[in-house]
Amino acid sequence: MARMFSKILVANRGEIALRVIRACRELGIKTVAAFSEIDRDALHTRFADESICVGPANSQQSYMNIPAIISAAEVSDAEAIHPGYGFLAENPEFAEVCEASGITFIGPKSSHIRLMGNKIQARELAGRAGLAIPEGVGEGLDDPDEALKGAKKLGFPVIIKAAAGGGGRGIRVVHSEASFRTAFSMAQSEAGTAFNNPEVYVERFIESPRHVEFQILADNQGNIVHLGERDCSIQRRYQKLIEESPSPQMTEELRGRMGDAAVALTREAGYLNAGTVEFLVDSDQNFYFMEMNTRIQVEHPVTEMVTGIDLVKEQIRISMGLPMRFKQEEIVLQGHAIECRINAEDPDNFRPNPGTITFYYPPGGPGIRVDSAAYESYYIPPNYDSLIAKLIAHGSDREEALARMERALEEFVIEGVKTTIPLHQRILGKMKFRRGEYGTDFLEKIL
Repeated sequence: MARMFSKILVANRGEIALRVIRACRELGIKTVAAFSEIDRDALHTRFADESICVGPANSQQSYMNIPAIISAAEVSDAEAIHPGYGFLAENPEFAEVCEASGITFIGPKSSHIRLMGNKIQARELAGRAGLAIPEGVGEGLDDPDEALKGAKKLGFPVIIKAAAGGGGRGIRVVHSEASFRTAFSMAQSEAGTAFNNPEVYVERFIESPRHVEFQILADNQGNIVHLGERDCSIQRRYQKLIEESPSPQMTEELRGRMGDAAVALTREAGYLNAGTVEFLVDSDQNFYFMEMNTRIQVEHPVTEMVTGIDLVKEQIRISMGLPMRFKQEEIVLQGHAIECRINAEDPDNFRPNPGTITFYYPPGGPGIRVDSAAYESYYIPPNYDSLIAKLIAHGSDREEALARMERALEEFVIEGVKTTIPLHQRILGKMKFRRGEYGTDFLEKIL
């Protein structure tokens, strides 16, 4: 039975908090912005109908403080919480507390977050759903000698991954036996620090793959659709920088097979709401399951631009128990979209560069979208992610989208802090990128 929301608490900050607030406003739903003390003047606190301080600048004491977030929802009479991405978005304990408190968590069930958050269990599920998985060894390995034996059987290079991983942490690529033990120890240590779980596993490493993900929506009535793919191969240290849809190397036949596989996995899991099934694609167009992200993605706008479907609104509608308004055959990719993540970082060494924006002029014109919470005189705090804006360009084809992105990058003026705009201009100027001939090691090669 549908449960209509009158008020939603947004448990996040920055551009994604604004994105959720805008979707709610269009749906006629009031919003409550949770904010930390340092974000008192942030735009999401100004544009929400209400705002509540949930703690100091330290994210552990504010945006990741579960009792404070739940209390804010309760005192404001919010029926639901949208977690955005990052912070508590993929925290199964938070989703569980929401469920126990009678507050709707706008996302999947806590059991699905827990299941897909464990990469070893997710691999097993993918295997049952019939998806190809990179050959691997180990279920929570903790002995480097045993792990090395398995790595030798696979053959080098191999990749060591955190079982509870995410965000590129707890990952090491190993090219020889000599460096395996050191890399294993480093991956364990990083996984333990980042996820409070030092378990790792080992996979055969696929050289220069493409990182291609499929956007999924699943409602309470058993309907599951995919909204095409996003190519996220331009990344540094497993952190995505540029995403585009459709993938430059995709064919209709391959899209059909990968989309069917993503839907099959979602159905096998009994998954609900929005999610992303991520694959590695090798040079022979073989694809392998990597992981499933149980939240809205940073790069979701490129899918919205080519499908015309508002993913955040659909998340909210599904959480209210409403059926999707479209079927798989009605989803058609129109044109091409590219997203560049503009970070407050030194483009030469990627060091964060927090500070006050002294001048801010975002680009516009046909086909340009800017998702940002920045403004002139806005102080970028050092406490959080360095993302300033997401610049999205849409065109009738990839060539037009690239031309519009180049124009928009030239128009985008941000002064007072260093940004990654020059890096994006450099990437777009490379012929291999323009031809769509790139893998996950592209940026490593040009740097």
